[in-house]
Amino acid sequence: MIRLDHRQPIPEQLQGAILALGNFDGFHQGHQAVVGEAIAWAREEGRPAIVATFDPHPVRYFRPETEPFRLTTLEQREELFTEAGADAMLVFHFDASIAGMPAERWVEDMIHGHLRTAGVMTGEDFTFGKGRSGNAESLKRLGAQFGIGARNAPGVSDDEGPISSSRIRDALKAGDCATAEQLLTRPFAIRGTVQHGDKRGRTIGFPTANLDMGSYLRPRFGIYAVTGKPADGRMLNGAANVGIRPTFDPPLELLEPFFFDFDEDLYGQEIEVSFRHFLRPEAKFETLDELTAQMNSDCMRAREFLGCANC
Repeated sequence: MIRLDHRQPIPEQLQGAILALGNFDGFHQGHQAVVGEAIAWAREEGRPAIVATFDPHPVRYFRPETEPFRLTTLEQREELFTEAGADAMLVFHFDASIAGMPAERWVEDMIHGHLRTAGVMTGEDFTFGKGRSGNAESLKRLGAQFGIGARNAPGVSDDEGPISSSRIRDALKAGDCATAEQLLTRPFAIRGTVQHGDKRGRTIGFPTANLDMGSYLRPRFGIYAVTGKPADGRMLNGAANVGIRPTFDPPLELLEPFFFDFDEDLYGQEIEVSFRHFLRPEAKFETLDELTAQMNSDCMRAREFLGCANC
């Protein structure tokens, strides 16, 4: 997979590509449909397939005070686009120049003049340009002036309605891992570098791998059954606390997975933690003995859910 920067020239071998254009945060079923259509179109015409994404997300640019809401990092999206069959990922670095670009200039200067794109695939509700002045239909009209094909993939729905990133975020905020996983086609996962903490967990028999949640959406605070994947690709079973650790002072927002039957040093290593099942809300305990007893119970339930009760 080649990662492209919209501020840099497009390599000659990737000019004339079919471009899937959108945010694609989460890369859920609806996003997969758009990208899949773009890749199929590219293969039919013998062209490269490029998937575009925005970083930072336009919402972060226009409303910097917004709470963290990302479902994936750029690195995760790059891997997902690769698995889907794309040849490259194009990152639009959303700034004032992008935010203020009228729809007409987007097509003439960016899509045609700079990217040298042959075709663009979007979702049916896609908007672009200053003030969201462009949409899927105007993209077809504007693109035709430069010989650029434009298509839009229909949205994907289930019994509850259209599949969207907003539905996934709502599910995660409610601790509904199953719905999020169904819409994403994989568990929601936070990836980060294990950092040193206060090592309180180690003193009570539950050493945790502490992760800063960065720009990720905060799922419902509480205890989860999780799986972890370190850099070597192993799959680890565990239980994790997400939240501010109300039993301890000062409050500190962290993701703290404890992996069963695992006693290796993960400090400084990157690990991805997948949320499998919500067990209970976060709670404050008066004594460490009460906390330890509850953690033993949580781990037992997590083992049962993950199918490793006897492992």
